[in-house]
Amino acid sequence: MNQDTFRVVTRGADGEIHTRDYDTADALLKRHSQVGVDDCSTDLNLRGLPVFRGLIGPMPEGKNIIRYESPEIFETLTKEWSARQPTRRRSRSKTVG
Repeated sequence: MNQDTFRVVTRGADGEIHTRDYDTADALLKRHSQVGVDDCSTDLNLRGLPVFRGLIGPMPEGKNIIRYESPEIFETLTKEWSARQPTRRRSRSKTVG
């Protein structure tokens, strides 16, 4: 596994998004309870990584980051992502004539 950083994203009592990075899964285990391992991710690099109580993940974030999110953050970011308008591409069509 080449990933170096485990990132946990939550929302604090002040409403701000908080990000905390851990160098190893063991460091993350000191703060969160493991309830299993990922055995169904479509990203094969994530299979076998820990699943934690109260967090959604693991999910890839870039090349060297494994991300976990609180359910509230996951829902908020998913709604924001789905509400974005896709950029429209102009199709180039040949004028036949």
